[in-house]
Amino acid sequence: MVDAERLSIHQVTLLQQCTTPQFVAALVRNSVPCTSLWREKTLEHGVEATGRLIADNGIALSGYCFGGLITSPDRDEAARARDDVRRALDEAAAIGAPCLVFVAGGVDERDRNIAAARERALEGIAKLIPHARSVGVKLALEPLHPMICATRSVLTTIKLANEWCDRLGAEDIVGIAVDTYAVWWDPEIDAGIARAGRRICSFHVSDWLADTRDLRLDRGMPGDGVIDLLGLRRKVEAAGYDGYIEFEIFSQHNWWQREPDEVIGVIRNRYGKVV
Repeated sequence: MVDAERLSIHQVTLLQQCTTPQFVAALVRNSVPCTSLWREKTLEHGVEATGRLIADNGIALSGYCFGGLITSPDRDEAARARDDVRRALDEAAAIGAPCLVFVAGGVDERDRNIAAARERALEGIAKLIPHARSVGVKLALEPLHPMICATRSVLTTIKLANEWCDRLGAEDIVGIAVDTYAVWWDPEIDAGIARAGRRICSFHVSDWLADTRDLRLDRGMPGDGVIDLLGLRRKVEAAGYDGYIEFEIFSQHNWWQREPDEVIGVIRNRYGKVV
């Protein structure tokens, strides 16, 4: 792909402003070639309707976000959570997404055992692999920032994601999603990215604001914060990644309050300069 064709804008970037049809119309209007869809919005509009909308407008998909949260120590709860991931994999296949972003789940207050939670997550992924293969959708393991380890993900570093991939031994259907907002701080990130190599199947960009007002929902537009995004892009590309550059900006105080065309215009201006 030539570089101009590698831009993807995650649906969550315009989460509050747009229905799914409005979002797709904004992408088409601004010549954005690709998106990653937010599951709640897809279910709201309907899986089949969303798939048709994407196909009819010639929009490519870089992913489907998200499935997971399978770390419960209760067997029945964990089984239901895995079933929900299977449904998400089916949805991803139906709309033509190449991967499902996988968020492991947090530490359960009933046992407060992070090591056990990690083992349960890994065992759960192993049980999901046959279904992922059957529908042809890759599980993209996404390490998240330790700030949300308690509630969202016990998978916190690229190093750990590589170790999980090694143990799973399913390189054809399990990969790694690199979210710059979640991993930029890691002192071992260079080695982790290099080791991940072709396992990297998704690359998300946003910026960390030095004066952030909310650790999860006040992500910065690339160029407005402290992350060396261009440096990280070069590292994942040196490792072999040549897929889409996906702008994923949760921003309740700023970018979710702006007009869609303005947001997309800023992204197009920043793409290739600071990312």
